[in-house]
Amino acid sequence: MRSRALLWVAAALVTCASAIKFDLIAASDQDQDVHRRCFAQYVPKDTKVLVTVNVGEGYNQRVDFEIFETGEHPNVFAKKKDIKNELVNAFDTLQDGDVNICFFNHLDEGFVPSQQLSREVEVEVNVGSEAKTIEEITKNKHLPNLEEQTRVLEAMVNDILNEMNYLKIREARMRNTNGKPRA
Repeated sequence: MRSRALLWVAAALVTCASAIKFDLIAASDQDQDVHRRCFAQYVPKDTKVLVTVNVGEGYNQRVDFEIFETGEHPNVFAKKKDIKNELVNAFDTLQDGDVNICFFNHLDEGFVPSQQLSREVEVEVNVGSEAKTIEEITKNKHLPNLEEQTRVLEAMVNDILNEMNYLKIREARMRNTNGKPRA
């Protein structure tokens, strides 16, 4: 019972993937700053990130996106124009900081912007070992579904164990610091 509770707590501490789905309203190029949608997630240095984007159909519209890292030295990981269907992008971060994913839906000239002109966008971001495992699975599509799920779960358990070991070491260090007399 205690180990199950500990596993749930550790699983809650480790977040490996996040997904979001939204409608991206089409706008003219002059309104790019107003209708641009951006999402940010903090990612540590030298971490694998896998971004999967699915864009729905849209009449006379073009969805562009950009992935960049803010920090001491800003980096651009991807900049794609006219995304159709699914796009997968994997990269390793170069520094601690926010990874930003931005979208803009361009409306062709001659069309009047309206709320009805939009495209559905789905974004999934996998970070750490979850991104590595999914990238390996996409390379080896011949694996049975159960084996794919087992590998993903194994990677998540390894992340949880690493986090728990780190917390144990940090707690011991804090305990030792707290017990020392001041000079």
